[in-house]
Amino acid sequence: MIGYGRQSIDEDDIAAVVSVLRSDYLTQGPSVDAFEKQLCDYTGARFAITVNSGTAALYMAYAALGVTAGRRVWTSPITFVATVNAAIMLGATVEYVDVDPSTGNISIDILARQLERACLKNELPDVIVPVHLTGRSCDMAEIAELAKHYGFSVVEDAAHALGGQYQGKKIGSCEFSKATIFSFHPVKSITTGEGGVMMTNNPELAQIAREIRHHGITRDRTKFVSPSAPGFHYEQLRMGFNFRLSDIHAALGASQMKKLDTFIQKRRNIASHYLDRAENLSQFSLPVRSNDSAWHLFSIGCKNRSVRDRLYANCLSRGITTAVHYPPVYRQPWHQKVAPHRSLAGAERYANTTLTLPLFYSMEEEMVNHVVQVLGTCTEVV
Repeated sequence: MIGYGRQSIDEDDIAAVVSVLRSDYLTQGPSVDAFEKQLCDYTGARFAITVNSGTAALYMAYAALGVTAGRRVWTSPITFVATVNAAIMLGATVEYVDVDPSTGNISIDILARQLERACLKNELPDVIVPVHLTGRSCDMAEIAELAKHYGFSVVEDAAHALGGQYQGKKIGSCEFSKATIFSFHPVKSITTGEGGVMMTNNPELAQIAREIRHHGITRDRTKFVSPSAPGFHYEQLRMGFNFRLSDIHAALGASQMKKLDTFIQKRRNIASHYLDRAENLSQFSLPVRSNDSAWHLFSIGCKNRSVRDRLYANCLSRGITTAVHYPPVYRQPWHQKVAPHRSLAGAERYANTTLTLPLFYSMEEEMVNHVVQVLGTCTEVV
């Protein structure tokens, strides 16, 4: 079987983890600080607050920005459920912005019109969360202009996009947002096993996020209610959780970061090879060639849902695992029950016709050739 994604672990990664296991610190130690510095150096952002999942990073970013009951969060319906769930867990009302069906990213035109209507009703969002689907950035400059005009904050869900670029800068620089989150799940650009991070340039947000990550607790005496307390004293200043990333996970992430650019270049090469080999398969629409995308996913478009589903089954029968990224969140049974939402044409089109093909660092050209060959013999399904 050729799976749609897999991690790449080498002896250096294993040695880095073993080194921590033999050290004095398994958690809250120097490996976390070192990993966070690498992330800042790479993206250009001032602060990195690592956590134990991308979902925790989303929750932390929203909470740091004051998302709570009565607040409004807007995001894409074509995303993993965590993007929405983290906002709902804080009590926010979530509204969806339809996507461009050719990319799956938020449509700027639709967003602008939706903001105009919301302004007239005094129902503007507090936070908008663009999702960089498949590793390709949304048009962040346009979103930042709208944020400035209407007064909302922006959190980039870049779970797919570590290593990607936008306007010549690394995604995660936070030039156009208050915060950016990344995921370190095994199929992402790099992995810590499980893990995530919130990047920001705002020192106040960074400090709040660090407190949320550690039960809402601080040991900073300048923030104490009782500044004259003994040296062992600490205070809980806000609600928080144990979102900490262990030094074991951070050591793996730090080792992986040294290879990030190599990983991304290989992904771009694989995507380019796909595009070269599949350009004559006119029955499928292919993603646009890009040297800026992190190429987390390589997704193709089919004529309709029936064709897509038959293609999925056909590939599976020939040893190729594909996937769908994603069904609209508002279609999930829990969300239909708790917060019913009207269907959106772009999201429905994208979700019903798109199929993700295998793409991972250790994928060889022969594997790509096999996938494309199978697609070429699947003309009977279209």
